[in-house]
Amino acid sequence: MSEIDVRMKGGATGRVRAGATVGEVLERLDAGVAGQALVAKVDGREVDLATRLEEAGRIIEIEPVMPDTLEGLDVIRHSTAHLLAAAVLDLFPGTKLGIGPALLDDPRFGFFYDVIAPRPLTDDDRPAIERRMHELADLGLPFRREEVPKATAVRLFADRGEPLKCELIEDKGGQVVSLYSIDGSPFVDFCLGPHVPRTDRLHAFVLISLSGAYWKGDPQRPQMQRIYGTAFGKHAELDAWMRQREEAERRDHRRLGRELDLFSIHEQYGEGLIFWHPKGGIVRKEMEDYLRQQLLERGYGLVHTPHIARRELWWVSGHEESFADSMFSPLGSEKTEFRLKPMNCPFHIAIYKSARRSYRDLPIRLAELGTVYRAELAGTLHGLLRVRGFTQDDAHVFCTPESVRADLGACLDFAFDLYRVFGFETFKVELSVRGPDSGKHYLGAEADWRNAEAALVSALDERSLPYRRMEGEAAFYGPKIDISVEDAIGRPWQLTTVQFDFNLPERFGLEYVGADNAPHRPFMIHRALFGSMERFFGVLVEHYAGAFPLWLAPVQVAVLTITERAGAYAETVARALRGAGLRVELNASGDKIAAKIRDAQIQKVPFMLVVGAREMEAGTVAVRERSRGDLGAMSLDAFERMALALIRSRAPRTTP
Repeated sequence: MSEIDVRMKGGATGRVRAGATVGEVLERLDAGVAGQALVAKVDGREVDLATRLEEAGRIIEIEPVMPDTLEGLDVIRHSTAHLLAAAVLDLFPGTKLGIGPALLDDPRFGFFYDVIAPRPLTDDDRPAIERRMHELADLGLPFRREEVPKATAVRLFADRGEPLKCELIEDKGGQVVSLYSIDGSPFVDFCLGPHVPRTDRLHAFVLISLSGAYWKGDPQRPQMQRIYGTAFGKHAELDAWMRQREEAERRDHRRLGRELDLFSIHEQYGEGLIFWHPKGGIVRKEMEDYLRQQLLERGYGLVHTPHIARRELWWVSGHEESFADSMFSPLGSEKTEFRLKPMNCPFHIAIYKSARRSYRDLPIRLAELGTVYRAELAGTLHGLLRVRGFTQDDAHVFCTPESVRADLGACLDFAFDLYRVFGFETFKVELSVRGPDSGKHYLGAEADWRNAEAALVSALDERSLPYRRMEGEAAFYGPKIDISVEDAIGRPWQLTTVQFDFNLPERFGLEYVGADNAPHRPFMIHRALFGSMERFFGVLVEHYAGAFPLWLAPVQVAVLTITERAGAYAETVARALRGAGLRVELNASGDKIAAKIRDAQIQKVPFMLVVGAREMEAGTVAVRERSRGDLGAMSLDAFERMALALIRSRAPRTTP
């Protein structure tokens, strides 16, 4: 029998018989690693441990995928989604299956599976489904992979009464497709894999919730139920996530938005549309004021553009071709069709084209807090974090090929400076590129894509920024950098996007006159730092649990009277602080002082100034800070100086 030369990446080498499984090879090279590996990469391609190696005439490199890696977590969650489907089929025969992916970038969930059960499932069914999952896991049932002709797979699922799977195979399957099953269960799925070798490798999981979903996100297609869960490699990791989830519920921006009177959503006016209340509006104003100040200091021009444009514009930009599903239906007026704008780029292009541009004028930086509209599906809407109408802190930089790397770098520096001011210190960077066989429609030539990617990589490398490469996640008009921030309880939130665009300048015929007095095509950088005012505000609410730093707080100081006699003095104190520019709320009601303090604490007011007969006679205020309690008596001037210093420095905490 012939033999194959194998090498573990970064480790041992050896020879094995042809036809040995990847698991057997790992056992031969390192038994300890073999016992922990979930799947493996064979010459860079992820495969099941049961995959057999054939003669290659070269050394085959094998890299085990371990549970404590991101790839391992993806395998665990994808496999657990299939375990969930097996349990549902066991408990509810006749269930039709949709899809069940892993979710690595969603802080709320780890996986889901869409199903159509014989009867609607409820939250009361979740414990039974989860128990059955654990029972199947304890049995150590093997995951089996089989490759069959496409026509055979379609017949198999048609015989099983699974029309949705038939449709998936017809849409996405090649001539030969891979099917997975779990021994001893009714589960069979059309899937690329890979999966853990046995169900007993899955043990740290929990089901979280049920929600509605449409097949392929289309409201005209069958209504399904989406079962959400999460899974980890260790119980300790699951326990830590559960504690984080409890804290996340306490910080939920939707609940805090109501309790702190920051914003509201009214379904009778439209789902996914945000109503900013005065207190939320104050926080937004502070965000916008700081951003505009920074934009002007960094050489941006502030612009304002319309909310709609002729439909023809979106054909030129490529949005009708590649983004139409996310746009609202056209509007008619005097035989002309308009679209609500989903983004601001073509409008800023119009401003660029309004005058003849020289290389001496570039870079031209145009910034707008522009409201845009996207036809998000109802099932995807989530408070402030996913909406249909939102305001982007949008900007476009028109630059020469010689300056593009420096301009990309300046956008990155701006983003990191901005986030630190708002209290974020931990970041994650992803480089989204055009991937092979992604199924997406991309605009532009291969050489342009390579050059654009190289420019983004250069900007990242110059700053020694580690990043994760995301194949197939580029925008349709160019590659991009996405930056996520980590909040106070360790959850990542994707906010900033910096995109390189060589397509729109070409499609709109943008030019500048170069030093050679000839026309040249500029490059275009799209960038949004907050992402949107709504999403960033929602993240801020949860990051601070509603307890904003002094400079952002809707009410910065609450003046509280102990007795009715102190009312006039309290009004003098409040008036003086307002005159200094502080946002002050006076509570001179007849309630007891303990109740007034409690109300101010519930509203998360940073400072409470308690005034009574003693403070009135001494001309002082008794200062309380929301987290530290009593700070003692101060003169009004001393408190004012302290508060204004905290505001000017934009301190993340309200401590002296």
